[in-house]
Amino acid sequence: MSIYGYLFLVLGVLCGALSIGSTLPDLWDTLVTAGSVVFAVLFAITLLLGRRIKFDPVLR
Repeated sequence: MSIYGYLFLVLGVLCGALSIGSTLPDLWDTLVTAGSVVFAVLFAITLLLGRRIKFDPVLR
């Protein structure tokens, strides 16, 4: 996994933990929830882009 993948994973987990573990005002709670969704999507994108797809043009 790339450095960006680890970064988005950690940020998503931290935002999720803040969302679940503490009581925040409405604005901050919305921002933390949106942040966890954004970081989860970015994590999924980095996983898809980081995957190396090998294509063998010779069919055996």
